Amino acid sequence: MTLAKTREDVGLIAHLLRRAGFGATPDELDAAVEMGYDATLEGLLDPVDDVELPLDLIRRYFVDQSDLRNQQACAAHWMYQLVHTRAPLREKMCLFWHRVFATGASKLIQGRVVLNQIDMFREYGMGRFDELLLQLSKDPAMLMWLDNQDNHAHSINENYGREILELFAMGVGNYTEDDIKECARAFTGWRVVNPDYMSIKMRNNTARPYGYISWQFEYDDEDHDHGEKTLLGETGDWNGEDAVDIICRNEATPRFIARHLYHFFVADEPGVPQWPHVEPRDPEAIQAMVDTYYESGYSITAMLRTLFDSDFFRDEAARYARIKSPAEMVVGTLRLAGGLEVPSYDAYAAAATCANMGQALLNPPSVEGWQGGEEWINTGAYVQRVNFASATLDDPKKPGVRSIIDRVRTSVGGGSLTPEELVDLCLHILGPIETADATRQGLINYASKYGEIGFGDDRAIENAENAIVAVIQIIVATQEYQMV
Repeated sequence: MTLAKTREDVGLIAHLLRRAGFGATPDELDAAVEMGYDATLEGLLDPVDDVELPLDLIRRYFVDQSDLRNQQACAAHWMYQLVHTRAPLREKMCLFWHRVFATGASKLIQGRVVLNQIDMFREYGMGRFDELLLQLSKDPAMLMWLDNQDNHAHSINENYGREILELFAMGVGNYTEDDIKECARAFTGWRVVNPDYMSIKMRNNTARPYGYISWQFEYDDEDHDHGEKTLLGETGDWNGEDAVDIICRNEATPRFIARHLYHFFVADEPGVPQWPHVEPRDPEAIQAMVDTYYESGYSITAMLRTLFDSDFFRDEAARYARIKSPAEMVVGTLRLAGGLEVPSYDAYAAAATCANMGQALLNPPSVEGWQGGEEWINTGAYVQRVNFASATLDDPKKPGVRSIIDRVRTSVGGGSLTPEELVDLCLHILGPIETADATRQGLINYASKYGEIGFGDDRAIENAENAIVAVIQIIVATQEYQMV
């Protein structure tokens, strides 16, 4: 294989691992390049292994992660999973669906039910969309978040009926106000109960001496409206399962989901509220995923395979074309540094930093979730990004930083590296990251204060390690590192 071909493969596979996960460590990238693009993609789409967190150790040191009641503990708990997962696409899809089906712990008082929803995404988020939408409709956090608990046969509450059409499946312009009412009627009697107190039909978030009671889904047929309903042009005595089936057959649904997938994995689009007024960036890409949706029986995995195997994703112009979300920024940098110790307060700090950048895990700002794109970047958030990345990669004792240093040392051998060579090598190891000429020259100017580096004696080694760490820190402070 030619050197040019090798570089092409490295860049393409690194692009896949950034988008379908949270980036790769140098060792992970080497392994993926050895496997090839197709095998790497199949491994992401069909993961066979994942990390089991040492829950006994975490709970011993962090009692709040035993009951997982407050949002901060739950966010830290998920942060462990995001950083340590060996199934990065599955975890990335949890983040994707959390953004689309935005459910917040702030209204629900306790965070565990939202974390349970993330578990549901982990199980169903890459399967059939109709099954995922049905599970979402039965999810206790969603039932309480959008008030379906108060949706009764004699008095409907339209919140869930509206949002499943507007924000979760179809998008504005593809249904009527009457469809909203009929959809709400279909979901009457879908509610939450606490099974330990079933006999008294507990419907609220009640604390007992040993913590909160687990919420469970219950269908109450006596509270369901059995009258005839006309939803999206189809008439019958529809229930919630029927509503999901009707919604998922409608062509607006795969088009809406495909645009979300493109926005999340390919290139930043305008915010969702603008979609009724702005055509997709690449209509052919959207149509390809719509076709796959029907051909595969509504399979999200099949839509993802179409996306990641497409020319529009593989195109070099698609690389570094999206702004990293705070979660992508934080998780990717932590994985590059070598992960999180377990247990560690760093998981709490990482989740808090993510929130300070504008993405509080398990607590989206509204039912619309996060719009993403340029909205991720403002003066305060940018400072947070630079400070976090630089501080995370500041210690040569961290396993990920040590791995980078060792790679540079292996490349040098018994010779030396000029500042220019050091910068180019670090950019390759960290990405490979392509920078603007002005950025690269600024990095070289910064590295020049260390002179040529080598590993001949103790003093040279100390200077070389300081130079490598400093160059890594300044690279992750660049504008290019903010892109994915």
